[in-house]
Amino acid sequence: MAKEKVVLAYSGGLDTSVMIPWLKEHYNCDVIAMCSNLGQADELDGLEEKALKTGASKVFIEDGREEFITDYIYPTLQAGAIYERKYLLGTSFGRPLIAKRQVEIAQQEGATMVAHGATGKGNDQVRFELTYMALDPSLRIIAPWKDDKWDLNSREDCIAYAEKHHIPITQSKKRIYSEDRNIWHISHEGGPLEDPALAPGDDVYTLSNTVEKAPDQAELITITFNKGIPTHINGQAMNPIDLLTTLNKFGSKHAIGQIDMVENRLVGIKSRGVYETPGGAIMYEAHQTLEQLVLDRSTLAIKQKLALDYADLVYDGLWFSPAKKALDGFVKETQKVVSGDVKLKLYKGNIIAAGVTSPHSLYVEDLASFSDTELYNQADATGFIKLYGLPLRVNGMVKRNEK
Repeated sequence: MAKEKVVLAYSGGLDTSVMIPWLKEHYNCDVIAMCSNLGQADELDGLEEKALKTGASKVFIEDGREEFITDYIYPTLQAGAIYERKYLLGTSFGRPLIAKRQVEIAQQEGATMVAHGATGKGNDQVRFELTYMALDPSLRIIAPWKDDKWDLNSREDCIAYAEKHHIPITQSKKRIYSEDRNIWHISHEGGPLEDPALAPGDDVYTLSNTVEKAPDQAELITITFNKGIPTHINGQAMNPIDLLTTLNKFGSKHAIGQIDMVENRLVGIKSRGVYETPGGAIMYEAHQTLEQLVLDRSTLAIKQKLALDYADLVYDGLWFSPAKKALDGFVKETQKVVSGDVKLKLYKGNIIAAGVTSPHSLYVEDLASFSDTELYNQADATGFIKLYGLPLRVNGMVKRNEK
C-alpha cells in the first residue's frame, strides 16, 4: 500500500529542516518539500539538495516573486494597509501565497496532508491554516509544534536534533535569531531582541545601512504610478521585480524603512520585532503622497478607515476571506485616478516629499489662493458655517438655559 503524502512548507531553516525526518518517523509518510522563492536571496542556495539529503521524496522550488509583488504586495499597497501604525505586513502577505501553492501541489501530487513549521505562539500558524481551510478543507493539517508527538520544545532542542541527524543548519546556540526574508522585507525576532529595553545592535540590520552610516548627501528619486501601481523610477520603465529591487537599493543606502516595534499578535501575545522594509517604505510614502493629490476628502477618509480593517485582515491570515475580497473591490475603484509622478528626497532614514503631479489632480491653484474666483466666493462661507455649526449652537443654547 502506497504511503500517504504530505506537502511541507520548507524554508531550509532550523524548524522545517528537522521536520522532514520527523514527519517520516512519526507519520510514516512521503514528504514533499515545497519552497516559494519570494526573494530570499542566497537562502535558496543548495536548498533542493539539502531537502533530498534530509529525506524529502520530492522538492518543488518555484520563483514566486512576480506573483508575490503583483497579487499580494500591490493590493496591500493600494489599500494603504499598515498594521498598528508601523508594520508593512511583509511576512503576513507572504504566507497566503506559500500556503496556496502547497494546496495546489497537494492536489497535483495526490497528497492528503499539508504541514508547516510555524509555532503555536505566533501568527503564521493562523495564516497557513486559514488558507488551507479556505482553498481545500479536505486536506489534513499537520503542525508539528502543536503535535503531541513533538518533543523538541525549543530552538536549542531543534539544534540538538539536527546535529544528531547530521542536518546542516546556520543557527548557533550562542546567537539565535528568527528571521523571515523576502523581496519586500526582512524581519528579526528572538535572542537579545526579546528584551524591548535593549536597542537592536547594528549587526541586526542585514539589508540596510544604519542611520550613522547612511550618506550625508540627500538623494532625489521620482516614482511614476499608473492606477496605483508603480511603473517607472526616474523615468525608466521597470518590471515589478526590478522596480522593487531598485527601490530596495535606494532605501538600504539611506537607512529607510527600519522599524523596531512591540506588536500585538493575533493569539494575544505581545512580541518585539525589528523590520527592514527599505523599498516598501519608499513605495508607501510615494503612493500616499499621490493619493492626497487625487482623492476627494470623503473617499480618502473612508479609505483611511478601511485601511485599518484591511491591515487586520491581512495580519490575521484572512487573505482569502469574503471580507477582504469586498474591500479589494472598493480599493480597486479608488485607484483608477492614482496616476502621476512623485518626487521624494531620501536622507538618513527620512523620506521627504519633493513634488507631485497627476493628470487627475484635484488641486486647483486659483481655488487654493486667497483671491475670489468664479468657483469660490469667500462671502458664501458665512452661511455655510452657520448651518454647519447649528448643532453646536443649539447645544450651547441648551446648556446656557440649564444654568
